Amino acid sequence: MENLKGKIAVITGGNSGIGYATAKEFKAQGADVIITGRRQQAVEIAAQELGVTGLVADQGNLSAIEKLATTIKDKFGKIDILFINAGVLGGAEIETATEEVFDYVMDVNFKGAYFTLSRFIPILHEGASVVFLSSNTASMNGANSSIYSSSKAALNAIMKIAAVELAPRKIRVNAVSPGPIETEILSKAGYSDEELAGVKSWIIDQIPLRHMGKADDVAKLVAHLSQTEASFITGSEFLIDGGMSL
Repeated sequence: MENLKGKIAVITGGNSGIGYATAKEFKAQGADVIITGRRQQAVEIAAQELGVTGLVADQGNLSAIEKLATTIKDKFGKIDILFINAGVLGGAEIETATEEVFDYVMDVNFKGAYFTLSRFIPILHEGASVVFLSSNTASMNGANSSIYSSSKAALNAIMKIAAVELAPRKIRVNAVSPGPIETEILSKAGYSDEELAGVKSWIIDQIPLRHMGKADDVAKLVAHLSQTEASFITGSEFLIDGGMSL
């Protein structure tokens, strides 16, 4: 069903994982989709595969965010959907944490997401939908996760305040908070096949439903929040983690 027909959607970090799956879902529902990413080749390949527009932009760089917003305004005018999805991993024990890792994670996950919203607000149509990709770790207390979890908890605070500030324009702002999702991030973490199997087994043991989620699961939820059927939903965080945070 083309529930998003005629809508213009922007997805940061749309060349892989959840962003890629959401771009595919948006396109299937009739939206005109623009994806962004830091790596030009990866963005170009994903855009060609998906049949969408690809633009290179680093969410960890404010000038790049501002240039992206200007480029999209010039080429497309105002937009209807903004999925602030780009993010990075990074963690350490608080005692041994480094400023380098702290700044890397916060610059993308918190500062970058904040200013992406900030700079895109002027080009959001009245009644637009904004969705942040948060994480179930924002409300959990795992060791070694203080930096990443804090960056996502900060997003949830921004989301709620933005929902209040943008309500007069009927712009809805929500967050989706996935648990463990089967994407290439784990495969790129440097584990051997045996180690990777062990990590996945350990993760699944923490999930009541006993399986990891799929990127498509998150994509369908983001798409729903972007439809007119969700026009009375704003300022809400949606956990999608198989019960892990219980």
